[in-house]
Amino acid sequence: MKTINDLELEDKKVLIRCDFNVPIKRGKIIDDTRIKESLKTINYCIDKGSKLILFSHLGRIKEESDKKDKSLKPVAERLSELLNKKVIFINETRGKKLESAIDKLKNGDVLLVENTRFEDLDGKKESKNDKELGKYWASLGDVFINDAFGTVHREHASNVGISSNIDSAIGFLVEKELNILSELKCPNKPFILILGGSKVNDKIGVIKKLVKKADYILIGGGMAFTFLQSEGFNIGNSILDTDSIDFCRDILEKYPNKILLPVDVNVSTEFSNKKESITRGITEIDDEEMGLDIGENTVKLYEDYLKNAKTVLWNGPLGVYEFSKYKKSTNKILKYLVDNNIKTILGGGDIVAAAASAKLKDKVYHASTGGGATLEYLEGKKLPGVEAIK
Repeated sequence: MKTINDLELEDKKVLIRCDFNVPIKRGKIIDDTRIKESLKTINYCIDKGSKLILFSHLGRIKEESDKKDKSLKPVAERLSELLNKKVIFINETRGKKLESAIDKLKNGDVLLVENTRFEDLDGKKESKNDKELGKYWASLGDVFINDAFGTVHREHASNVGISSNIDSAIGFLVEKELNILSELKCPNKPFILILGGSKVNDKIGVIKKLVKKADYILIGGGMAFTFLQSEGFNIGNSILDTDSIDFCRDILEKYPNKILLPVDVNVSTEFSNKKESITRGITEIDDEEMGLDIGENTVKLYEDYLKNAKTVLWNGPLGVYEFSKYKKSTNKILKYLVDNNIKTILGGGDIVAAAASAKLKDKVYHASTGGGATLEYLEGKKLPGVEAIK
């Protein structure tokens, strides 16, 4: 596959699809990890004497009012600080203002286009890969680099649309992500998969694909209760993915010695950080109680299985990590993996955010920038943003 190293970049207008989909509150960026992850590709192009035009989406745009809090202007300001140079921000996604600003770029200049999903207000042109929009954006540059791993599983105008009309390659971040995930095709064993998060349905494809390859699958998070319900346990008011009960029952019957479920859980009568909580064995959950984290005995059980692991892939936290009371198990097992130098790949999304919150993200082998893209890659699905460049 063509990579950034294969492109002639000097004195070229280089379009780069970045992933600047960062959390912003009241105009302030809460976590700039994704911006920092893009710097290697951006700085490489600056050093090569390119004129950079950057694209990214931010959140979802369903109505005009959504645009107010979804502008990429704060990203331009933060990127200026990280690059130590002015980033030109154009608050439009097309038109004379944008075209004129691009025409005035000098080698080494960086321009950021407004949120590509602003185009979704007109028939979802970005998200549905409108051909004319992709062709228009491609016309603004000489070459295209896709460095947004978090969106390679989506067929958007700003990735597939552009790369279908112009000489294209993947950037350093996408290349790194694909190389590391490819290691899971033949992982060093014992290979253990840790799965958390709320819904089983999101993980069915990964479970089916990896259950034969993994030595064990450790289940936590809200999805554990669907597995427990399928085994006949009373889960009280815990979250339940009713559509996946049959799948859980079938996979447990087929692989009874591979899939581990919690033996105790931390429960409360309210989805809150303030309400009193208690640890229950899985046979002791009352009707009015909901499980919000795995218990201490489960943590010890899982650590016992993990101690000999050579490779661990982890997607989804084991409890409601947004609440301080219920992020303990996730943090304990993360720390256990780090302290024991176990090769750990975090599969994007909430588990990476949890690791960052615990200041452990930079201590694991790899923390992926794309949860959905990671899952689809592991399921064996083709990634449109990559296939278009292939």
